[in-house]
Amino acid sequence: MRPGQLNTILDTEFHSAQHNQHTPVMLWGPPGVGKSQIVHQIGERHGVQIVDIRLSQMEPSDLRGIPFKSNDHVEWAIPAMLPDTARHGETGILFLDEITSAVPSVSAAAYQLILDRKLGDYRVPDGWAIFSAGNRQGDRGVTYTMPAPLANRFSHYDVDINLDDWVVWAYRHNIDERIIGFLRYRPELLFDFDPAQNPMAFPSPRSWEFAHRALGKFSIHPQLLSGALQACVGHAAGIELNAFVANLDKMPDLDAILAGENITPPKEIDLQYALASALVGRAIAAHSHEYGNQQDSAKTIGHILSYARTFSQKEMGVMLVSDMLRAIGDEVFAVPEFSQWATSIGDIMLYD
Repeated sequence: MRPGQLNTILDTEFHSAQHNQHTPVMLWGPPGVGKSQIVHQIGERHGVQIVDIRLSQMEPSDLRGIPFKSNDHVEWAIPAMLPDTARHGETGILFLDEITSAVPSVSAAAYQLILDRKLGDYRVPDGWAIFSAGNRQGDRGVTYTMPAPLANRFSHYDVDINLDDWVVWAYRHNIDERIIGFLRYRPELLFDFDPAQNPMAFPSPRSWEFAHRALGKFSIHPQLLSGALQACVGHAAGIELNAFVANLDKMPDLDAILAGENITPPKEIDLQYALASALVGRAIAAHSHEYGNQQDSAKTIGHILSYARTFSQKEMGVMLVSDMLRAIGDEVFAVPEFSQWATSIGDIMLYD
């Protein structure tokens, strides 16, 4: 299932915990696809705490607590890491990460916590959602088969890779536009993992974020940049990205385009993808009034829409405007140039 769809599902499950309708959710997927990040985005969006427990690092007693003698009885000290209303709030997310890497004895300790929302004398507070994530057995990670009694305590979703959803996330998190343009040009490299090869570095949503950081840190050291990118996303993808970035000195003048000047789009397809991504980034900056007021924003977006009509391949303009719509919303529709652009594309529809 696409990350965008999973966000809606987890949002719904988070709200359902406040009405006693919650079903614990298990997210499955290979390493680096953003399973943990999806969960953390839900917590950030709702402004609640996430208690992140890495079950792969736990012992059974870490969940159950340590026994101690109280008069003639043995009681259990409740672990401080478990959600507590006084310390963590009335609503939140209990996130059991790396659950498929937990030894069976720890998985067994989690059974009651997940389904019955309690463990011994401890109870998960009402209003708290329970989410979990893990790798599949074929992903070359340290994994155990999930026992049937544990699996039956979850609703299960596979995390699919979707470039459009990743691009929305990338613009929101200020990922370098050169990487966005490169992956629009080479979409198959968003995730390229062959568990049979067991690579050290490989392209994934997580490692492209590492590449974004490498571009920021090593661009002033061009002799080191290629190696740094390869260290993040693997040999082949790192070399391709470095060549793509090096070729961007042939890009048209962005400021001239934003000023409404008549600039011919580049013929090279890779430069067109880079240019489209850069223009979306400028539209986002204009929408946030980074370079002026609301009137300036509409003017900038209008010039970008006008430029989108100049691409020889209409699909390139459609991609540009679609990404801009997803990034800044309905303001685009109010700009007069939008209707002119929409008329120019004929029967080509916007991407979902």
